[in-house]
Amino acid sequence: MTEALAPQLAPRGSLFARLREAAQPHWGDYVDHRFVRGLGDGTLPEAAFRYYLGQDYLFLIHFARAYALAVYKSENLEDMRAANDAVGHILAETSLHLRYCAGWGMSEADVVALPEDPACMAYTRYVLERGMAGDILDLQVALAPCVVGYAEIGLALKADPRTTLEGNPYRDWIETYGGDDYVAVARKSVATLDRLFAQRGTEARIPSLSRTFTEATRLEVRFWQMGLDVLEHARE
Repeated sequence: MTEALAPQLAPRGSLFARLREAAQPHWGDYVDHRFVRGLGDGTLPEAAFRYYLGQDYLFLIHFARAYALAVYKSENLEDMRAANDAVGHILAETSLHLRYCAGWGMSEADVVALPEDPACMAYTRYVLERGMAGDILDLQVALAPCVVGYAEIGLALKADPRTTLEGNPYRDWIETYGGDDYVAVARKSVATLDRLFAQRGTEARIPSLSRTFTEATRLEVRFWQMGLDVLEHARE
């Protein structure tokens, strides 16, 4: 679904493009997941989306921690300021996210009290572990499938003729992640990866970075699947 759009975000030869290619078929499973297709045509069951929204709030909290770790791991003020800005943006987004959840019938108390799904726990702790065990490049590579992948998905859904926007309850989600503001965030992440790799990367690091990127991508797939699995468990 997204192959033609990939160069818009990551030029061929960029570190992200190389890692993305090495992550197949898992990357395809992530960006063209059944959950994603359901967002596009509006057929995703609302219970699955509400569950995803609640877990996404918990996810944001841990990603704020990851970017706080990026401040510590940074070796210059430019990277420290960028990571600090990301922390502030994510923390502000938690308030916006809670208001968005309210529109889906989920109160702040409901969301805050949610137990963390194992899929959310596995993904966020993996990102934090890679950041603590490695350097700033390892951490940014672990974050990239989420940061850049959501923009790729948003752009692809907007361009896909199968996508229905009129009357689609998930239109706001699609337009947010396929919108200019978020796409700019994704492009900045791609550029950051290239800059960090030029500073501290060698070809010898590619296999390790690729393993990190691919594992994070696999965990993204599980994060989508989490929303569908909860429906299956409800039927049991």
